[in-house]
Amino acid sequence: MTKYFVLLFGILMAASSCVSKKVLLSTQDELAKVQKDLGECGVDLNKYMSLLSACQQERDRLSNSLKSEQTNTQVRQEQIQDLKEQIADVRSQRDAQLQQLEGLTQLSQSATENIQETLGQLETKDRYIHLLHAAKSRTDSINLALAVNLKSVLADGLADEDVEVKVDKTVVFINLSDKMLYTSGSAQISDRANEVLGKIATIVESRPDVEVLVEGYTDNVPIQNDCMQDNWDLSVKRATSVVRALHEVHEIDPNRLIAAGRGEWNTLASNDTAEGRSTNRRTRIVLMPKLDQFYDLLNPNMVAK
Repeated sequence: MTKYFVLLFGILMAASSCVSKKVLLSTQDELAKVQKDLGECGVDLNKYMSLLSACQQERDRLSNSLKSEQTNTQVRQEQIQDLKEQIADVRSQRDAQLQQLEGLTQLSQSATENIQETLGQLETKDRYIHLLHAAKSRTDSINLALAVNLKSVLADGLADEDVEVKVDKTVVFINLSDKMLYTSGSAQISDRANEVLGKIATIVESRPDVEVLVEGYTDNVPIQNDCMQDNWDLSVKRATSVVRALHEVHEIDPNRLIAAGRGEWNTLASNDTAEGRSTNRRTRIVLMPKLDQFYDLLNPNMVAK
């Protein structure tokens, strides 16, 4: 009996062991299947996460694109508004020009008459300008010839530093040093000065259309004596002595003579050196056209003549 129970117990244990192993294998299969499904789910999850990220990026891109389009739309609307305002302004200008054109059309006949009158005035002025140019050219030529004649007659026996002849614009002038004309500190003319003034008077006599301006100049060294109050007084007296000699000795019409004193001003050189003071002590004789000739030249009524 005991052997029977032992045998039965062994059989039951064997049977139990077989059942547990079978269950284990089945469970392992289920686990493997579940793990496989879990892996596939993980793959799908990664796939869907990638899709989600792509969708978010596309959404952001579309959002930015929408904002850009909205901005462009606003800019276009502003441009359209600006164009509308420009069109309105152009229309306003057009209307104003049309009104002006109507006014010009009404005034065309009067304007034509005014234009003709203006053209006539311009033609007269053009003739006047040509006359001025011709007069200037003629004056320049005459002054040049006058300067050449003066240099020729004054060159004989005179040093270059004692006499200078120049053409300045519409006049010819002669600079004469004081040492050649006067005794020192005096307005008395020397014999040699009368000889030089005689040569100048010969040229002046041949040109009755010019006036003679004599200007006296000194340096800045003060002078005061019984005859001279100052350098200005000395320059006036020297100019007067030359004018008097041209009239009384050389018979130049006094109506053509002018005396002026410049004193120590209008210098040619610095008074700080002996050479500069010597240069500044001079008498200038200016040969210039008479003023009435200028008035005639500037008179439009003289154009036709």
